[in-house]
Amino acid sequence: MSEKILFITGRLAEKQVRQVLEKMQPDFFYKVHVMGVTVAALITAEMIARRLSDTGGADRIVIPGRCRGDLDMLSKHFGIPVERGPEEIKDLPQHFGMAAHHYDLSQYQTKIFAEITDAPNIGVDAVVERAHYYKANGADVIDIGCLPGTPFPHLADCIETLKQEGFTVSIDSLEDADLLAGGRAGADYLLSLTNKSLWIADEVAATPILIPETHGDLATLDRAIETLSAKNRAFIVDPILDPIHFGFTESIVRNYRFRQRYPDIEMMMGVGNLTELTHADTSGINAVLLGICSELNINHILATEVSKHARRAIKEADVARRVMHAAKQHNTLPKHISPDLMTVHETAPFLNSREEIESLAGQIKDPSYRIQVSSDGIHIFNRDGLHTATDPFDLYPKLQVESDGGHAFYLGVELARAEIAWQLGKRFTQDQPLSWGCAGQGPEPTVDLHTFKPAGSTLKKHDG
Repeated sequence: MSEKILFITGRLAEKQVRQVLEKMQPDFFYKVHVMGVTVAALITAEMIARRLSDTGGADRIVIPGRCRGDLDMLSKHFGIPVERGPEEIKDLPQHFGMAAHHYDLSQYQTKIFAEITDAPNIGVDAVVERAHYYKANGADVIDIGCLPGTPFPHLADCIETLKQEGFTVSIDSLEDADLLAGGRAGADYLLSLTNKSLWIADEVAATPILIPETHGDLATLDRAIETLSAKNRAFIVDPILDPIHFGFTESIVRNYRFRQRYPDIEMMMGVGNLTELTHADTSGINAVLLGICSELNINHILATEVSKHARRAIKEADVARRVMHAAKQHNTLPKHISPDLMTVHETAPFLNSREEIESLAGQIKDPSYRIQVSSDGIHIFNRDGLHTATDPFDLYPKLQVESDGGHAFYLGVELARAEIAWQLGKRFTQDQPLSWGCAGQGPEPTVDLHTFKPAGSTLKKHDG
């Protein structure tokens, strides 16, 4: 038997909810119940519990995405599941599609080695602090980088302290003395060994990462692979990823050829050679490189956050590996799995056309300003009319807020956000910060914008 779903909404949104549901042609029965509130966002869980006396035999209730309150309380009150729908009505089809195809992003295949490149120049406490930051952003292994010709007297202290703190650690150097000291201090991995330094693997228990003795020559790895395989030692091979115009394409081919030749050997890719050395948004670079890793079963990457433009690289790599793993497990494209890598653009930035916004504006009977964005520009409207522009400065003379500083400030903030959203193709929702995916600064701002809203500046409650 088909599921019966009850949708709760407000007066203004009723028509659109019905239109979207009708176009969906869902495989469930549905009913739309309009609460005595003009704006759906003003509906609360307590209001629903108090006013909804009959669920009409529904198996599930879907309430507006911005509805506040305790849904567990509502579920117990009605005896059926109650869930929040999407914040935007036009996202209902995607919401139900995602519910049918839920992707588990708790799993991943590729481990992230996050390198602290300046470890010799900072103290042990600073190294530990950076390690905690990287781990919080998804790193599995903390890589202690050594600098050529730079003394590193606290190398052992760094590794021993990190191990005491529970970290998995690698030592990263081309100097034999550094690798030996790091391994003896308890490092779990050695980056990087060649045939000439392979003897170090006999001195310590750390897992070696092998690189070609001659750059680009995969044949120089054969003897090292044979030696360690004969000793039944675990190891990882890094054929080296080169920067663009310095062998990048050839290095991708090299990784592919190595995988074809050795289908079961563990591999590493140093993605920092692309994220650090290409001035482009690193979220997209990470997505492509982790996609290559997923296809080639490269289960380890070395990532860095040295350049200021790459300051979210670890977090982005963490999201990318989870998305690619989910796509691979479900044999699907890496689309509509997570929005977190869409840092600059949106899959559906402009929900309403100018005509739809004009229709909504015609229903407004109060002085509160609403702001929406379409492909035509920024729209601001209330009961006194609708104004459209692509530059917020063109709107200011029409808003009549010259003598109301607080109101002008609030509208300035919201219109600036709307302009950015229109320029970049991002989703704009009034009273909400723009979403930047995993490139965002961190937690949501703690300042309540309502503090700055004078009466009449935004949506008011019209409880019928």
